[in-house]
Amino acid sequence: MKRLVLRFARGPRDRLERLDPGYFALVMATGIVALAARLHDVPLLPGVLFWLNAGFLIVLIAATVMRIRRYPRAFAADLKNHSRGVGFFTVVAAFGVFGSELVIQRHAIGAAACLWAVTGLLWIIVLYGIFALLTVKPEKPGLQVGINGGWLVSVVATQSLAILTLKMLGAGATPGLRQPLIFAALILWLGAGALYLWLITLIFFRYMFLPMAPEDLTPSYWINMGAVAISTLAGADLLELKALSPAIAALVPFIEGLTLFFWAIGSWWIPMLLVLGVWRYLVRGVAFAYDPLYWGGVFPLGMYSVATGRLATDTGASFLMPLSKAFMVLAVVAWIATFAGMTDSLWNNRRASDIPAQ
Repeated sequence: MKRLVLRFARGPRDRLERLDPGYFALVMATGIVALAARLHDVPLLPGVLFWLNAGFLIVLIAATVMRIRRYPRAFAADLKNHSRGVGFFTVVAAFGVFGSELVIQRHAIGAAACLWAVTGLLWIIVLYGIFALLTVKPEKPGLQVGINGGWLVSVVATQSLAILTLKMLGAGATPGLRQPLIFAALILWLGAGALYLWLITLIFFRYMFLPMAPEDLTPSYWINMGAVAISTLAGADLLELKALSPAIAALVPFIEGLTLFFWAIGSWWIPMLLVLGVWRYLVRGVAFAYDPLYWGGVFPLGMYSVATGRLATDTGASFLMPLSKAFMVLAVVAWIATFAGMTDSLWNNRRASDIPAQ
């Protein structure tokens, strides 16, 4: 009988030329873990994570600008790559999540409004730009190679814009535009839900009917759950503003049902992803080695905690609150482990680069 052993390894060196477009998932993960900790009244941690996240966002913006200037061909190649190109959706989601942090944690409505404008512009450029580039690309990979969980960050990006819009309106921003913006958030929520159903159908087909190597099951597949968790949260935020919008008030039963539907799908995915993780790491022996994609695995844990907590509060299902707290703890542990892996990888790779060639 084969012995099941969990192996660890050091991740590959991060280089500016090959900077993963999905690295902005670091901001997504840190932001949602901060909000999950705040939801459950964890002292100090939300504030610490907020300021860390501000630094992460600045560093990643600077690194991306430097990459565009120094390695424009590598950047352009990523834009047209089916696997790496979808990583750019994390840029939109990162701005949206951090904007929500500004509203919830700092009550900085003016700064959040600026990020809202940037997020909206990025959403138009990145979402339609990436999809258009991949559509007109003459040579395309097969489904087995071309699709992964990262495609669902397009759903997360859209819902993060909807949530930021609703958070700002709930805080009293732009009262003259309240009705059209709430309606726009409703359309974003519904459109993202449809996009999820389109993409998850392809992903499920890839799971069931095409060969799946353990290396293929990257942590980004946890977005299978995270994309509907954030859709649950967006639905709850819509319902919170029902008194301010006749359009929302007229659709309350529909929104409530669809919100619970999203949460149920996310809950269904959790055991499946855990089983596949056991197969990848224990049965097939893939080593835990730091990869920026792991931040895409931390984010869904924090988002499920926040979404479940909101669902428990809004529906009176208080028995769900311990589940929300458990996933908050898991998200914090996963964040610490991933941050330690990133720090170790960066530090040791730096030391290795300082050693002169013999």
